[in-house]
Amino acid sequence: MNKPMTITEKILAAHAGLDYVEPGQLINARVDIALGNDITAPIAIKEFRQAGALQVYDPERVVLVADHFAPNKDIPSAIQCQTLRRFAQEQKLRHYYDGGEMGVEHALLPEKGIVGPGDLVIGADSHTCTYGGLGAFATGVGSTDLAATMITGESWFKVPETMLFIFTGQLPQWVGGKDLILFLIGQIGVDGALYNAMEFTGEVVARLPMSDRLTMCNMAIEAGAKNGIIAPDDITREYVANRALRAVTFFASDPGANYHSVREYDVSGMEPQIAFPHLPENTHPLSQVGAVPIDQAVIGSCTNGRLEDMRLAAQVLKGRKVARGVRLIIIPATPWIYRQCLTEGLFEIFLDAGAVISPPTCGPCLGGHMGILGPGETAIATTNRNFVGRMGHPESKLYLANPAVTAASAVAGRIVGPQAL
Repeated sequence: MNKPMTITEKILAAHAGLDYVEPGQLINARVDIALGNDITAPIAIKEFRQAGALQVYDPERVVLVADHFAPNKDIPSAIQCQTLRRFAQEQKLRHYYDGGEMGVEHALLPEKGIVGPGDLVIGADSHTCTYGGLGAFATGVGSTDLAATMITGESWFKVPETMLFIFTGQLPQWVGGKDLILFLIGQIGVDGALYNAMEFTGEVVARLPMSDRLTMCNMAIEAGAKNGIIAPDDITREYVANRALRAVTFFASDPGANYHSVREYDVSGMEPQIAFPHLPENTHPLSQVGAVPIDQAVIGSCTNGRLEDMRLAAQVLKGRKVARGVRLIIIPATPWIYRQCLTEGLFEIFLDAGAVISPPTCGPCLGGHMGILGPGETAIATTNRNFVGRMGHPESKLYLANPAVTAASAVAGRIVGPQAL
């Protein structure tokens, strides 16, 4: 009889060709998708060449996305993207995204069906764990590991222990997946899940749309986790039905699977959560924020730049104006989302409110471009990190929130929720 395993252990075992794996075990596993971007992939490409490799293991499964400093902001970033472009052409990669095809990688890959349930995905970007929202094992790696996988199609892993988080109750209005994960990081800390898998479940998670599931798994790394994951269900099936480019596998944790810990939260009375500078764990419910004036608001990123996020922001902004002296930057995460915003009239709402609309890009999230903060400035954003200097000057401050709160704050000129407008 097979020993019970968690969903994370099952996916790793299947890709290692093993019947069973357990936490702490070192394995070598087949990789379905290997991802790099314009910051991390040039280093991997250099290592690839220094190793004497001539061809990637599969041009269908190595994915390169020029999203961090694109459109190129300066000569060094132009060279970075040029390196990707030339390598993709040389290797005849099917999935290379630049220019008008480019989107923020962790929104783009699920949208295009490149990643799916049951996959094992590595990416030279820490927020690769996003794809756990689809029921995949996905984790970030270094550029050298990416190079090795581009050559061999495999990577090594230490099987993580799994922490189970059960969410019960009914989410109040204006509270969603971003608030759940900010609350959780506030509870356990930025190292509270160090090298563990974070498995999210419960009636609340079962009702979440895919956008919120991807948001939750995206920020698992902010608790130090190896991966975040949600078992696929009918919502997942509907999402991947007309997208998946390959066959998918729906894994689920076995009854009796061994967990590092189990935590349960009734979130019925939860308020929107705000992460104060300078750590995602420094969270407070909205009612305890006090008077925090802002200079800038950013709605976008691989965490909250999806169509549902754009619609939520538009719902709050419709018929309203951004406060004088506040800059509101809207960044749809992919060309498809951009087009849908245009088709649905969301851009008209944003422009009437006084927002700046950016093409798809990571933009200011990592201190790249399209909205960098100056000394002493304060921003609220739907992004995932608020470390010192994350969005610009080290003397700036960054607060994290969901799209509705971020939009409302842009209108009020200070951090507030939609109810305050």
